[in-house]
Amino acid sequence: MNPIYAIRDTSSIYSPALLFYKDLIQRNIDLAVRIAGTASRLRPHVKTHKTREIVHMELKAGITKHKCATLAEAEMLASCGVAEVFIAYNLVGPNTLRLSKLMQLYPHCRFSTQADHPITLEGLSRAMQRAGLTLEILLDLDVGQHRTGMPAGDDALALYRQIAHTPGIRPGGLHVYDGHNNQAAVEDREAAVAQLLGPVNQLRERIQKEGLPTPRIIVGGTPTFPVYAKLDLPGLECSPGTLFLHDQGYGGKFTDLQGFTPAALLFTRVVSKPMPTRLTLDLGYKAVASDPPAGKRLALLDLPDYEAVLQNEEHLVIETPHAARYLPGDEFFAIPTHICPTCAMHRSAYVIENGALVGQWDIVARDRVLTV
Repeated sequence: MNPIYAIRDTSSIYSPALLFYKDLIQRNIDLAVRIAGTASRLRPHVKTHKTREIVHMELKAGITKHKCATLAEAEMLASCGVAEVFIAYNLVGPNTLRLSKLMQLYPHCRFSTQADHPITLEGLSRAMQRAGLTLEILLDLDVGQHRTGMPAGDDALALYRQIAHTPGIRPGGLHVYDGHNNQAAVEDREAAVAQLLGPVNQLRERIQKEGLPTPRIIVGGTPTFPVYAKLDLPGLECSPGTLFLHDQGYGGKFTDLQGFTPAALLFTRVVSKPMPTRLTLDLGYKAVASDPPAGKRLALLDLPDYEAVLQNEEHLVIETPHAARYLPGDEFFAIPTHICPTCAMHRSAYVIENGALVGQWDIVARDRVLTV
């Protein structure tokens, strides 16, 4: 057992459980700040942990700007005293009114969101005018993932003009998320970023020539974070999410991220031995994200030779020649492949510090609605 994960007394930990290692989270936060060069160049995505206590750790590290995907996450951030919250999601329908209510409830917080269509702008404009507010909107650019956004061209320039000349909203810059850039070699990611930034920088220059402000450019996710962090771009803000907890998916793929340590584990116990070479654990796909393929959703620690052969809602069945060593009740630790949706499956995480269980942290923003 790696000593950084050892827990002196597990008798009060119900399984399956999510474990947060506080000292390792702090280590990852500090490393992210060092890579960025300064905390002011970071706007981490809260979607990974959705937890007030980790937000407070970020604030103590000097990180004042945050990114999120839901209004519940935005409310949680604002309730922690965060100064700036960017909602990286196109808000439509009643969510525009929810945002205006959130802005009124937390006037100390500078909220912003994104848009990529005139109809989205019109809905946000109506909601803000009704509330007597002004909202910053970043133009969401599609740089290759084709999920949201628009290409950095003439239509993007026209929409940015519309942001600048529509009542109730004002331009806040550009949002450039390249979730498709997850090449294993850092050199390939660097080349991809250099290519996508060409049209983005040209658009930015055209916007500025018209006298319109582009105060910030929010870029990237976890894989391209170390690439963008090296760049000298005015208003650059890097928005990694996974790094503070880290996981098997990124840790096993990107050598340039190996300085980060998995700080969130899953705790499970043997519940059955149905065959001489099989163990059944209480770690079904209601406790770990199932978006990775079956058999690749987690990595069990301290069991070098095993194969996941079956996973249901509450069971994980593994085949291993070492099955005879284990009895019902024996414990395993696992690193999830994808920590972000894994966190959202748990109401709370057990917090480990210096080898001791010190409490629990609620995964507050796993819900879609808090109070607004």
